[in-house]
Amino acid sequence: MPYGLLAGLLVHGALVALTLVSPRRPFWLAGLSHRVAAAYNEIPFLLAVVVLAGTVPSLLDGTKEPLWRAVAVGLTAVVLAGFVLIAWRGSRARPVVAQALVDGLGTVQDTGPDPVRGPRRRPSTARLLMPIVLRPRDVERIADVPYGDAGRAHMLDVYRHRTLPEGAPVLVHLHGGAYSGGRKSVESRALLFRLAQQGWLTISANYRLRPHADFHDHLVDAKRVIAWVRRHGPEYGADPSTLVLAGGSAGGHLSTIAALTPNEPRHQPGFEDADTAVSAVVSLYGWYGGYYELGGPTSEVGPLGHDATAAPPVFVAHGEKDSLAHVETARRVVRHLRSGSSEPVVYAELPGGQHSFDLFHSLRFAAVVDGVTAFLGQVRSRA
Repeated sequence: MPYGLLAGLLVHGALVALTLVSPRRPFWLAGLSHRVAAAYNEIPFLLAVVVLAGTVPSLLDGTKEPLWRAVAVGLTAVVLAGFVLIAWRGSRARPVVAQALVDGLGTVQDTGPDPVRGPRRRPSTARLLMPIVLRPRDVERIADVPYGDAGRAHMLDVYRHRTLPEGAPVLVHLHGGAYSGGRKSVESRALLFRLAQQGWLTISANYRLRPHADFHDHLVDAKRVIAWVRRHGPEYGADPSTLVLAGGSAGGHLSTIAALTPNEPRHQPGFEDADTAVSAVVSLYGWYGGYYELGGPTSEVGPLGHDATAAPPVFVAHGEKDSLAHVETARRVVRHLRSGSSEPVVYAELPGGQHSFDLFHSLRFAAVVDGVTAFLGQVRSRA
């Protein structure tokens, strides 16, 4: 009996189960769940092919014991059924995002080539089986542009269409990583590339991290990037009059608070006169609690500690199964924004969604990218 193959099936089955359940406790298991789900929840088609490639040759081997074959067939069927359920949950994101746009914006008009309509934006079979996000040929990357004096922590990447459009709106993305890790070249690449293909200037920025920085430093860096775009963006073809701040996890937390504290001099040391207001915010699986030892969600280091009266339009996408940034915290911050701001707040609660759902081309993130594209089109048309 090939025990190695059976052990592999059991491991896949356990990870599929962990992805489906997404436990919140204990903390170590919740952390493992979100790391596993980053792949299992978003690329189930590819992983199913991997499982089949490893089991089918052995199942077709007529020399194997009948009992072993029956056990292997049963385990394979259970694992594949789990992947089917995961894929089905991912496919439910598209109608949820479309309805969230209608609820938040009213009737969604076709404002560009990529509205949230029709099957033409669904990922192709080839993309589902090869989901790695690669930079398109028509998108140019200008890497490691300094925006401050803190070395790699103060560098950003610029993406733009190779036709070098002028007057391009700008989206700035801030990465996640619990303020202790992460880097600018990993998350939300599909979103950055899509917008660049449509004539946007998209920017992904590093910022100073713990333990050498605290929340004040992170916030100063976010505003420093905004100030850099205002001053230097036109050199790259940007029109900073439309400047959107986006981020995932800690980056969503940072983007939200930066948008709620525009032009506050104490958060802009050395560039107090810079305009750091933004046109909109896009927060994906954001952390909406406090910040370590500095305070909770209702303090100045939490989004609930800031007046939402002057908040810009906001798009929030959050997974209902997020085991790190629980979905209740996203609902709470959405209520806070809607109660204070007269601007639209779009909230898409993604069925089966976990943390870090933006690393691959997937059914779920494709729907989110389409939703963000439509949301930003509406923001620009309203402006």
